[in-house]
Amino acid sequence: MKHFDCIVIGSGGGSKLVRPVSNLGYNVAVIERDQLGGTCLNHGCIPSKMLIHAADVASTIMDSYRFDITVDGSLHVDFPSLMERVNSTINKDSRSIEPLYEKDPNVTLYRGSASFVDSDVLEVNGEKITADRFFLATGAEPNIPDIPGLAETPYITYFEALKLKKQPERMIVLGGGYIAVELGYFYGALGTDVSFVVRSHMLRNEDHDVKGAFQQAFSERFPVYTGVTPDRVEYRNNEFTVALSDGTVLQADALFVATGVKPSTFAMGLEHTGVQTDEKGFIKVDEYLRTTDSNKWAFGDCIGRNLFRHSANFEGEYLFSSLFLEEAPQPIKYPSVPHAVFSNPQIGSVGKTEEELNEAGVPYVVGYNPYKKSAMGMALRSEHGFAKLLFHKETKVLLGAHIIGDEASNMVHMLIAFMYKKATLDDLLGMIYIHPALPEIVRNAARNARSAFREIEAARI
Repeated sequence: MKHFDCIVIGSGGGSKLVRPVSNLGYNVAVIERDQLGGTCLNHGCIPSKMLIHAADVASTIMDSYRFDITVDGSLHVDFPSLMERVNSTINKDSRSIEPLYEKDPNVTLYRGSASFVDSDVLEVNGEKITADRFFLATGAEPNIPDIPGLAETPYITYFEALKLKKQPERMIVLGGGYIAVELGYFYGALGTDVSFVVRSHMLRNEDHDVKGAFQQAFSERFPVYTGVTPDRVEYRNNEFTVALSDGTVLQADALFVATGVKPSTFAMGLEHTGVQTDEKGFIKVDEYLRTTDSNKWAFGDCIGRNLFRHSANFEGEYLFSSLFLEEAPQPIKYPSVPHAVFSNPQIGSVGKTEEELNEAGVPYVVGYNPYKKSAMGMALRSEHGFAKLLFHKETKVLLGAHIIGDEASNMVHMLIAFMYKKATLDDLLGMIYIHPALPEIVRNAARNARSAFREIEAARI
């Protein structure tokens, strides 16, 4: 049985512990059951954003009349060519990883599913291997709801939605989370008639103002059925029929199930180890990302803390540093973890929401400013965009920032930096903002917060 210093299961976020560790002279095995590069490269962040950029271009063209520009004729999309270009680019990037591993004498790649057959023994393609340390970075996969009739139909998940060769004429999207609103928007912007079925609210974990503005804007573009659930799904004569709990019946030639994800841990044989999972299958870890088994660590989507590749990268880099570079490792310390939603309108967010601050009993002051109350916002003719800043009522420290509108995923980065440095309202107001760039919206929100603070101080006198 072959023995390694380290075994890494998963080549997405797990890549943070393959070549960096091997460069220190350790013998590393990496196991991947799918394409190299993990979900982000092959089935998530990167291909979806390449496709969504095409959707953004199409939306700009179709909305050009708002800027007194008329585009004659209908929008024509070479859908097969678009999908081929994106997927060939992704496949090329994924294939470029294996030669790097092959050139490294300290790295051994196993292509296949890994399962523990004993506490320290993994089986891959019939071969048993072991190691001193195991790192579990197996990611997540689509979670399919138990809807009568669904299993008997050719529904798609994000795996297939990113690779379809023929554009559907009509699509029903089940779900209102990130994946649903991003890929549903992609298809809709390129001409598919898309309807959304949402159990509660779209993007339900966003700040309430952002969530409300997004759902309003999205509902103006697409039919959105909220507060309902699918009672039954049927597929006949190449057509899906979805009966909703309110009596509505929807029909389409494609059904996209985007109702969340689950950890890819259920077929790993963890029952043969000391690794414990929660009721949803996420691996339990402590403040050092150690599992309940002494020589095993886990990070990324499979631990369920932050389902983002950027947080998985942060965790992988922490493990490399703490276990291989430091003599006295410290617990992982997360800064405020930001996120973005690449739909239309776009969202960028970091820190606490109003709901979270109210629940924790933290006093705060809001600074709010719509895009349209800025020079660039007027140029963009923004209708739904705004920046919302949350400051501690006593210390004026920035606690949360939420932006919805054009370039929100870029705009929020200045606020990520401010939060990382524990900046106050005075810090935001002390810098010079380029006129008439979009970040003036942030400045205006900070100025409005300053006015709110002055009103509070005046009331105290």
